[in-house]
Amino acid sequence: MSERTYSVPGISCEHCKHAIESELAKLEGVDAVTVDVAGRLVKVVGSVSDEQIRQAVDEAGYEVASLGGS
Repeated sequence: MSERTYSVPGISCEHCKHAIESELAKLEGVDAVTVDVAGRLVKVVGSVSDEQIRQAVDEAGYEVASLGGS
């Protein structure tokens, strides 16, 4: 299990937060998701790949600008 933080510049409101959290919650292996609207960051705890996370964020209508690790 790992914790990674992703920059998602398109986050601007609570709707954005909910949309991203909902898509990531569908992924098997995601243990926790935290969306920081002000910082435009998404933190994911779990055992999923960067590509799976990128696809889920894309499905929610947003784009991951950069990947982070822990």
